Formats: sequence, C-alpha cells, structure tokens
Amino acid sequence: MNARLLLPLCTLLSGTLFAAEHPARKILFFTKSSGFEHEVISWKKGQPSIAEKSLLELGAQNGWEFTFSKDGSQFSRAYLDGFDAVMFYTTGDLCSPGTDGNPPMTPEGKAALFDYVRSGKGFLGTHSASDTFHTDNESLKGPERYVNHNEKADAYVRFLGGEFIKHGAQQVAKNTVIDPKFPGFETLGADFGFQEEWYSLKDFSPDIHVLTVMDSPAMTGPEYARPAFPNSWARLEGKGRVWYTSMGHREDVWTNPIFRTILTGGVRWACGDLKADVPPNLKTAAPEAHINPAYIPPKVK
Repeated sequence: MNARLLLPLCTLLSGTLFAAEHPARKILFFTKSSGFEHEVISWKKGQPSIAEKSLLELGAQNGWEFTFSKDGSQFSRAYLDGFDAVMFYTTGDLCSPGTDGNPPMTPEGKAALFDYVRSGKGFLGTHSASDTFHTDNESLKGPERYVNHNEKADAYVRFLGGEFIKHGAQQVAKNTVIDPKFPGFETLGADFGFQEEWYSLKDFSPDIHVLTVMDSPAMTGPEYARPAFPNSWARLEGKGRVWYTSMGHREDVWTNPIFRTILTGGVRWACGDLKADVPPNLKTAAPEAHINPAYIPPKVK
C-alpha cells in the first residue's frame, strides 16, 4: 500500500490503493468537527487518525481509494462528482467554523451533497454523523431536545434518517440484527455486542430500513430507559443510497472484526457494488422507537 500525505491540514490525505479488476472506488471521508472532535478522527502532527488508518487498511483489501478532508469549503457538485461515495464522521453545524476552525460548508455546499446523492451516489454516516446539523441548528436546549419532530427536523437529519440525543456510560450492549441478508450482516448471527459508546437516537425518518436495533431496556443508564430503537439503517435518497451506524466511537471498535465487516458491507452497498432491498421497516423492527427517554438534566459541575 502506498499512501501519500499532502499538507496543509485542511487539504487532503489520499491513499493510492490497488483495485483487482475494476477501477478503485473513490470515497471522501469528511471529518470536520464544528462541535466536539472525537479522538479517533483527530489528526496528530499531520498524521492519519485511527479511523483513517483503519480505512486505508480496508481500502487496500477492497480496492477503495480514500480522500480524507476537514475542509467544508470544498463542497460543491463539481467536487463531489469526483467520488463514488461520501462518508461523514462529523459534529455540529458544518456551515460554521466551530470547534476545529476548519473552513465551513456553505448552504449551497450542503444542498450540493443532497443533490449528489439523489443523482445516484452513496452516503455513509458513522457515529457522530447523527450529532451533526441538529434540528434548529442545535439551538434546542433542555427538554425540547428530547422531543420527536422528524417532520420539522433539519433537512440533513431527514436525509440521514435520525438524530443524536445523548449517550450514557460506555458498556457492552446487545444489537439485534434485523436484516441478516444486508451486506455485512450475513455472518454475524442473530445479535452481537461489544464495549462502545452507544447513542440514544430520535427523529427517525419513516422510510428507513432498520438493520440493527439496540436492546435499550437491558442497558444501564437513564439515556437508555426507552423501548428498543434503531442504531444502524439504510435508506434510499432519490437514485442514491444512504447508510448509517452509530458505532465508531472507540479506537478498538475500528479494529473490531464485527464493526469492520458491517462497515465493509455498508461501503460496498453505498457504492452500488452490492445490491439489497431496503423497504421501510421501522414500524415492525422497532414499533416504539418514537418513545424517547425522559429528559436528563446536565450534571452540575
């Protein structure tokens, strides 16, 4: 594997990877943090993050060529058309410089992302991609943050298929596999679990195809005092494909073979290399997913 690092920080990190019989799939891994920046996507001394190193390894195995960027100003239809899929590990209002100070998207760039996917391309969201472009631009505070309002949610939330509320203490949790035929889930069995920072989610788009459901009643913490809810899903956006999983917080998750298998299947589906039917199934897979946990006041420091 030959990888080259291009500076400055806000430009690109690219891996030149092999493809066996077909041209390499080109994937943009976008990690701007206008809110909290997760350690697994943090660049240290200009070096790839933990997540990026893992993606380069998966790319070498699957014929994928990744471009890594934190520069939101690049987003335009002409720029995005150079990729087969876009993957987000982001936080906050990406139209604001925010925490990391990297160039933000414009509203036109945000709209270009939606148009790009609708034209037949792929989008993947990992972990905090659901902690991005919150409803009402993250201005909701207190109990209102816990209310379901998908029909009024930010366009990005409806596009992604759901929105982050809160997370509790890291723990091992059971994930029930809803669609074992979907790429990446064929060999995992009826359920799986490992140590992770599990998100409590809301504002599910009614057309999502649920892939996994959290056994939230068995989990520890008030954030999970609610009926079972989806934490991985897929949906169609026009002619394109949208895939999301809330997994990916911990460094060891990015080396976990279960997560890697799930992620590989998601990438191959999003790129259109593997087919799968994704009819809406929220009402049958998690019929009480609309019931959120009670409001949890922030701890007084």
